[in-house]
Amino acid sequence: MADLEYTTHDNVARLTLNRPEKMNALGNQLILLLEKALDEIERDTDIRAVLLTGRGRAFCAGADLKERQAMEPQEVAVFVARLRRTFLRLYHLNKITLAMINGHALGGGLELALSCDLRLAADSARLGLTETRLAIIPGAGGTQLLPRIIGQARAKELIFTAEPISAQRAEQIGLVHGLESIDQLEERALAMLTQITANGPIALQMAKKAIQLGFQGSLEQGLEIERLCYAQTIPTEDRLEGLRAFREKRQPRYNGT
Repeated sequence: MADLEYTTHDNVARLTLNRPEKMNALGNQLILLLEKALDEIERDTDIRAVLLTGRGRAFCAGADLKERQAMEPQEVAVFVARLRRTFLRLYHLNKITLAMINGHALGGGLELALSCDLRLAADSARLGLTETRLAIIPGAGGTQLLPRIIGQARAKELIFTAEPISAQRAEQIGLVHGLESIDQLEERALAMLTQITANGPIALQMAKKAIQLGFQGSLEQGLEIERLCYAQTIPTEDRLEGLRAFREKRQPRYNGT
């Protein structure tokens, strides 16, 4: 049984962490499969969004500590660097990504979710960066992504205390975009992605790029990035199709050109 399941349907790729007996802990084999899946997703122009979730009662409990205990210090450094590199690829992926947090998301598991554009959580989930309990720090993006999402002060609180928070608290501070019962979570996630993928795929890519790159600099630099990204949408057939559909009072049919 593969540690990662990869399927596609209606312009959406679905990645399911599949180590339920280990709460979907991140090991070398799982990361290898995630890297390969990202390779395929990047190349597949039919895919417009990615749904990332876990099988069983956890989204992802973080690194596989049993596997890590057998590593030498240098091997640990290599593994964490690989995690960081893979999660950064996910962050910059030219598709819209949604983490469907079906259960606990802790340590590297929360860093994985933070690397996605959007996050929905089951109301029973708990989320946290718990690394300082183990005398280490979040090493796969957590110290950088969490402050960007919820602000520096709240991020410091979560990282310094290493205390997981409820899904309700996560929604209050903007860590997740919404909550659902576990029975309704997938329906809501798919509905959100259906709404997103109905929009122009090139426009979605450029909007994501403008937001993420623009956030790194000054307002003036961000506005220049926005101008350049906007310019990429002007010569597209999709833009003309959008205007035709508006004039003809119908739903547009975008093909990514």
